[in-house]
Amino acid sequence: MCQYPLDLEESGGSTECLVCANHPPLHSGIAAGTIYNDTSRKLVLAFKHGRRIALARLLASFIAARLPADTADYLIVPVPLHRLRLWQRGFNQAALLARDLERLGKGRLIVDGLVRRKYTRPLGNLGQQERKQILAGSIHVNARRAERLENAKVILVDDVLTSGATTNVCTDVLKQAGASEIVIACAARKLR
Repeated sequence: MCQYPLDLEESGGSTECLVCANHPPLHSGIAAGTIYNDTSRKLVLAFKHGRRIALARLLASFIAARLPADTADYLIVPVPLHRLRLWQRGFNQAALLARDLERLGKGRLIVDGLVRRKYTRPLGNLGQQERKQILAGSIHVNARRAERLENAKVILVDDVLTSGATTNVCTDVLKQAGASEIVIACAARKLR
């Protein structure tokens, strides 16, 4: 389900990792453009913090190559930023990736499907439990978009998937709103 790279010999031929086997995720899979390593880290940080927003198209093309071919009827929803963080940064990197996924024919964008009502400190260098506690109650479905999300197939877009805490909160909120299927899409994925 998580599409974590496995050595099939070591996994006994199973295509499901031990974590997913013991605790099945709420999402239907992860489409990561690349593994988070030194090279992809430089690219993502140049995009996110270096304000090189033109990289969105390249990163979105990496993601699009990993998504199923038949996603045209999916809704594309970016992980939201709190308005203060959006004001500080000047853009939502997940929304830029989502916009370019729509341009690549991977679904229809709902840029404000989710909202982040509670400001949270940056989550880098924190463990999954700390991230989960900080994120509790911060992300909600936008009431004006709730009807569109009901029974919808959703591509949830973020820049980097690290612990999964943010996407887990978003997935939970989308499931509560009635989304039928959620695929996590990210430019890069950190390995456990």
